[in-house]
Amino acid sequence: MRRARPGWLFGAALLALFVPRLIPWLLVFPFHTQAGAYEVWSESPIDGPRLGGIVAQATKRLAASPIYASPERRNLYLTHGGWRWKWLTLSLNDAFAISPPIGNAIIVNSNSITDDGVWNGRPIGGHRSLTGIIAHETCHGMERARFGLASDWSTPTWMREGYCDYVAQESSLTDADVAKLTADHRDHPALPYYYGRRRVAAILAGNGGSVDKLFNGGK
Repeated sequence: MRRARPGWLFGAALLALFVPRLIPWLLVFPFHTQAGAYEVWSESPIDGPRLGGIVAQATKRLAASPIYASPERRNLYLTHGGWRWKWLTLSLNDAFAISPPIGNAIIVNSNSITDDGVWNGRPIGGHRSLTGIIAHETCHGMERARFGLASDWSTPTWMREGYCDYVAQESSLTDADVAKLTADHRDHPALPYYYGRRRVAAILAGNGGSVDKLFNGGK
C-alpha cells in the first residue's frame, strides 16, 4: 500500500492540474451571467448591459464572415490574469486569451468590461479590446467547425491567426508599433498576426472574398 501511495498522489496532482482546464468553472468564479450566446464567468462583478453591448458588437463582426453559420454557444471566463489564468493556461502570460481546441471555453487574461479592454502586460502590443478578443477567439471555433479540428495544426499561423484578426477588425500591433519594431530591429510574437491579417485581407480582396479558397489553397 505504501508503494502505491506516490502513484495516487501523482494521479491526483495531474487531475487537479488538468481537469479545471476542461471544466474551468471548477475554479469557482464568483460572478456568472448570460450575454447573447455566451455563458460568462468572471472574477469581477459583471456589468450586464455593457457586456451585452460588447458581445453584440463581437457577434456583428463574426456574422460578417462567410463561414459564420449561427451564434456559437461558448463559455467565456474573464480572469484577473492571476492564479486562475495561470492555472488554466499553464502560465501563458503573454497571451490575451485562449480557446482550447477541445471544449467551448474562451479564457481571457486581465480585462475590463467597463473599458472594453484586455491586457497581457507587454509594453508594445499589450492591449486589445474585449470585443475584438471575443470575436477573434470565437472565430477559431468557426475555423475548426468549417475546416476540421486538424486545421489548428495543418493551417499556417499567419492564415489561421490572420483570418481571426481580420474578422475581429483589429490586431495587437498598430502600424506605428510595427514601424518602431522594424526601426529597432526587434521581433515580437504578434508580428505574424499583424502581417497575417494584411496578407489575408489582400488574398480575400483578390479571390472574391472566398474563405474556403483561402484555407484550401492559400489564395
